[in-house]
Amino acid sequence: MEIKKVGVVGAGQMGNGIAHVLALAGYEVLMTDISQDALKSAVDLIDANMERQVARDKISEATKADAMAHIATTLTLTDLGQTDLVIEAATERETVKQAIFEDLVPHLQPHTILTSNTSSISITRLASRTDRPEKFMGFHFMNPVPVMQLVELIRGIATDGPTYDACHAVVERLGKTASSAEDFPGFIVNRILMPMINEAVYTLYEGVGNVASIDSAMKLGTNHPMGPLELADFIGLDTCLAIMNVLHDGLADTKYRPCPLLTKYVEAGWLGRKSQRGFYDYRGDVPVPTR
Repeated sequence: MEIKKVGVVGAGQMGNGIAHVLALAGYEVLMTDISQDALKSAVDLIDANMERQVARDKISEATKADAMAHIATTLTLTDLGQTDLVIEAATERETVKQAIFEDLVPHLQPHTILTSNTSSISITRLASRTDRPEKFMGFHFMNPVPVMQLVELIRGIATDGPTYDACHAVVERLGKTASSAEDFPGFIVNRILMPMINEAVYTLYEGVGNVASIDSAMKLGTNHPMGPLELADFIGLDTCLAIMNVLHDGLADTKYRPCPLLTKYVEAGWLGRKSQRGFYDYRGDVPVPTR
């Protein structure tokens, strides 16, 4: 099946990045959100990010203009029923995602493929709440979407071959690389990444090192571009905690127990860059460690 029109649910950080790369690849994109302000902000941000690509000679002005013309927005979720592929990129809460799919399903075309950008929630379980589990899979982009080259493709237990092949073809058209993962908590990237971040928080919690020394050690000692605590702030500490809870609940292994200090930061509302405080304080000109 040839995919021409793609619906994106959610105009946040991930949703606008997904819309950005889809439009550049020539897909017709219809993006929805519950807030008109969020949709306007997303389109403005896509425009600004593409302008940055023009300035760096990554794309031409004509390419940018053509891509922006491929993006439309709507406040009505059911308008996405006329698309060939839906990529849900809403809040990382299973109840929210289930409600979106339940509202959308009665309005879909028979051939429409449903996917979720979830970073950890069971694809099989999400698919089971729809009328097309064989046409449902995980489509997990990395953040920031226009920059990161990887897309995890996750098959649920019922996902059929043509659905996987169609989604794989989209990844290739985007110029990205697909990594196939089975439907287990955290998939590949977060199954490995989040316990590393959680262990870094334990290292801080136990006083083995402070924020600066832990991040410096990992950047200089293992050649990571960002330290694990800096990366946690970038991802969002609430997201890190949510994924650790999914790993802990889904795999029933104490090695995935979220660090109490991570929970404490989230309880304080110190969620990282998006709230101006996390393991670093971002309210000044230069980020300052909070421990």
